[in-house]
Amino acid sequence: MLKYTLQRLLAMVLTLFIIMTIGFMVIRLMPGGLYDDDVDMSAEQQAIREAKYHLDKPIPVQYLYFLKGVVTDWDWGVSLKVAINVPVWTVLRTKIPITLYINFFSLLISLPLGIAFGIVAAVRKNSFYDYLVSFFVVLFISVPSFVFATLLQYFIAFKLGAFPIIFDSTAVGFAKFRSLFLPILALSLGPIARVTRYLRAELAETLNSDFMLLARTKGLTSLRATLRHGIRNSLLPLCNIIIPMFTHIMGGSLVIETIFAIPGMGGILVKSINSSDYYLTLGALMFFTIISLVTTFIVDMSYGVVDPRIRMGGKKQ
Repeated sequence: MLKYTLQRLLAMVLTLFIIMTIGFMVIRLMPGGLYDDDVDMSAEQQAIREAKYHLDKPIPVQYLYFLKGVVTDWDWGVSLKVAINVPVWTVLRTKIPITLYINFFSLLISLPLGIAFGIVAAVRKNSFYDYLVSFFVVLFISVPSFVFATLLQYFIAFKLGAFPIIFDSTAVGFAKFRSLFLPILALSLGPIARVTRYLRAELAETLNSDFMLLARTKGLTSLRATLRHGIRNSLLPLCNIIIPMFTHIMGGSLVIETIFAIPGMGGILVKSINSSDYYLTLGALMFFTIISLVTTFIVDMSYGVVDPRIRMGGKKQ
């Protein structure tokens, strides 16, 4: 198990390095310049600033300076436009909690609702309830989350006035959750549909399996056999999609945060790209990359724990 873990950690670090390298080069080569909209800074001031942050050097040399700072001091540079001269991770630390907040609650809502709808659709297969659930599953998977966010914002927040139209940054406690309920709901619809579809397929197959027939012949009612054997066995494969769902939800929150004016990672990423704030853009990109790699690592480790054949597969006979 230790060797398996070290292999996955090494692969994760290597992937992180490759993405960071490619990301740095691509961001520096994007159209637009650091001083395109800066009319107050003279050419001498620009030269001094570029020399201070090594921006006057070739891009590969800039990357070596950047890489040295990351490895030795965990220094990801400073923001050059959005929050001038403020360290990148100081800026991101104020944005990360709100992004994790809405993503965590989206996942928390998605799992029980998706499991409940999946069970209903499987148990009442080919009935009106199954067709109704399947219709909404196709709808929620097909339509992007930002479309639902816009509809919720218009009809529920603007027309009905049931929730705030945009995020209230002064709210705390339940008022904060109420202010974020619509973006959380918009982010939850897609994951609810995915869990429902996956569990319906698994449970419908399980209910027709031989061991379920054996449970019925031993005297268990249909309900007890489903609860004690069918659902428990169908939930095990569901673990494979739960952890990666967090990454998918975070990807959708990039646009949702902009729609509801949430001061999270999505807004700062868009703002840094538009203003050509190189180091802040790279820092935000690496945050999402690290989250994705960590979730992938957890999934790989869970595979190894659940099925020892996976971690034993590379051994020589």
